Amino acid sequence: MELKGKKVAIVATNGFEKSELGSPKNHLEKLGATVEILSLSKDPIKSWESGNWSDKFDVDGLVAESDTTYDAVVLPGGVINPDQIRNNTDVQNFLKKHNKAGKPIAAICHGPWSLINSDLVKGVKLTSYESLKKDLENAGAHWSDEEVVADKGIITSRLPKDLPVFNATLTAALQA
Repeated sequence: MELKGKKVAIVATNGFEKSELGSPKNHLEKLGATVEILSLSKDPIKSWESGNWSDKFDVDGLVAESDTTYDAVVLPGGVINPDQIRNNTDVQNFLKKHNKAGKPIAAICHGPWSLINSDLVKGVKLTSYESLKKDLENAGAHWSDEEVVADKGIITSRLPKDLPVFNATLTAALQA
C-alpha cells in the first residue's frame, strides 16, 4: 500500500472537522503521499472539534493558484468549512478540472456540498451526513446510507466514524 510519488490536495478553510482533515492527511502521508492543504487565503486555518474551535493548520497554497497536478482531492466536512467553500468559483473550477481529468475526489460529511455547487453529482451514487440527503437528491444524486460510496471517481462517506473505510477507499483509488 505504497503511495510514494502521489500528490493529494485537501481543500479547506476555517471550520473543518479536525478528524476529517487530520485522519486522511496522516494516513496518506504515512503511506508516502505528499499532501498539501489548499485554502482561500494563505492564513492558517482553524479546525472544529467537539463543538469548539481547535487546532490551526498551516496552508500550503491557494486553490486559486493551483492546477491539476494532484492525483486526488479531499474535501473534509464540518458545517462551517463546506458552507464557506461551496460557492467559491475557484474551488468549483478546481473540482471540475480534477473530475474531468478522471482524478478521484473524496468528500466526507458535509464535504459534498461543494460537489453540488460544482455540478458534479447528477447521476452519481454517493453518501454524506444525513442532513445533506435532500440537497444531494435535489441536485440529481442517488443518495445511499453507507459507510463509503465510490462512483464515477467520487468517493463519499458520512461521519468521522467512517474514516477508516474512507481512507482505505481513497488509498485504493490512488493505487488504481
